[in-house]
Amino acid sequence: MTATISPATRRDTLTARLTELRAERDQALTETIPVGDGDMADRATNVNGHVRLAMLEERIAIIEQELAAFRETSTRSAGNGVSVGDMLTLDLGDGPETFLLGSVDEATDSFDVITPNRPLGKALLGARVGSSVSYRTRPGRKLSARIIAVS
Repeated sequence: MTATISPATRRDTLTARLTELRAERDQALTETIPVGDGDMADRATNVNGHVRLAMLEERIAIIEQELAAFRETSTRSAGNGVSVGDMLTLDLGDGPETFLLGSVDEATDSFDVITPNRPLGKALLGARVGSSVSYRTRPGRKLSARIIAVS
C-alpha cells in the first residue's frame, strides 16, 4: 500500500516544522547572549550555543526554500513527471520501496524521504513511471533506480 500526502498536509507539516524551528532559534538566541562580563572561559561556553544557532538558521532557510518550491510545484499540471511532494515506489535493486520526494522534516515511520537537492532526488525530478534514472553518490560510483509508481 502506498501512502499519499495531500498538498495541504505537506504544506501544513512544513509550516509547523518551520514554526518549531523558529521558536527553538529564539530560545537558542537568548541562551547565547552573554550574562555579565565573565572571563574567557565563561565566554567560550557560548560557542556551542552559536553552533546550534547557526544549524537552526540553516534548517530554517532550507524549509523556507522548500515551502517556496512547494508553492511553485503545487500548481503544476499532472503528467509532468516526478515532482517534489510525490510519493514514489522505487526499485533501488532490492525490490520496491516507498519514499516521499520532499523534506526530511516530513519523514514518518511509514516512509522514508528522498530530498530533491541530493543526487537521487535530482535524478528523479521530471522522470516518468517505468523509467530508470542514474545518479552518482560520489566520483566513480554510479547507481540506478527504477520508478515503479508515483502518487
